[in-house]
Amino acid sequence: MEILLNTLYVVTRAATVRRDHLTLQVVVEKQVRLTVPIHQLESVAAFGGVHVTPSAMSLCAENGVAVSFLTESGRMYARVDAPGSGNVLVRREQYRRADDPTSRAGVSRCVVAGKVQNARNLLLRSARESTVADDQTVLATAAGRLADALPFLETETDVDSVRGREGDAARVYFGAFGPLVRTNREAFTPNGRTRRPPLDRMNALLSFAYGLLCQDCVAACAAAGLDPSVGFLHVDRPGRPGLALDLMEEFRPLVADRLALALVNRQQVKPEGFVTRDGGAVQMDDSTRRAVLAAYQQRKREEVTHPYLNQKVPVGRLPFLQARVLARHLRGDLPSYVPCVPKN
Repeated sequence: MEILLNTLYVVTRAATVRRDHLTLQVVVEKQVRLTVPIHQLESVAAFGGVHVTPSAMSLCAENGVAVSFLTESGRMYARVDAPGSGNVLVRREQYRRADDPTSRAGVSRCVVAGKVQNARNLLLRSARESTVADDQTVLATAAGRLADALPFLETETDVDSVRGREGDAARVYFGAFGPLVRTNREAFTPNGRTRRPPLDRMNALLSFAYGLLCQDCVAACAAAGLDPSVGFLHVDRPGRPGLALDLMEEFRPLVADRLALALVNRQQVKPEGFVTRDGGAVQMDDSTRRAVLAAYQQRKREEVTHPYLNQKVPVGRLPFLQARVLARHLRGDLPSYVPCVPKN
């Protein structure tokens, strides 16, 4: 268990988070391993079989501390938050726009365009840094195909067609993922994108990073007064944070993919840090999971220049800023949603 940027991450199997007056205690095998005053926390993330007692949940709710429950692979399946006032006006407009086919397609186009451009920038950056001619060719070719896809995306007026364009771009991107891996390539090159369960080490790493990112995007939507469940690109499903998934699309290559590749290429994550379960599912062990958590928080501290605000901001603030940009668009202050595409 670790406290990073005011979030308590509990990853130890069979740990219990309980209340002790105005503190949270993490208990493992009847031993108190950590005690944290509630006022020092903004959220709690419980992975796998971690148990959070009702009294601990109550303390968190009373103090505005959200509790997220995630699988060991990092997929968030529940979030408990204190009742929030939100912004009823912007939410009503969000629901109206989400039900309007034209508005739905318009926001979806911008979301996918941001994702494609950030994926293209990652490929181009890696091509510049590579010293292998064949890898440079593969990466540059894939980046060119993504660039060619953008004009076609701009003309789509139906959200299903936008999803089709996104799927085509994702296949191009993951088809060129191998040359992005420069260390332990044989062990970490993915065979496309697999999830639920991930079937190789890189997909296990990506799924975990995406789960962390999704948790941040849910918080960002709620902070901007939006309903995290009602999205534009993603189809509504009970229990799925559709809008948070929309918001995180542009950050997948920018935050999660870059993080996963950096960890592998710098050998901060090793092949032996993964286990294969019955049925072929691949998961990280506890030490690897902790390394990823620490690296994710470090990535969030790094600064980039926000292209719309034209000022340097920590990467961890980007989802919150973009949620507010989306809220401004829904209120009518901006003609369209402007995705975050920092320069390489």
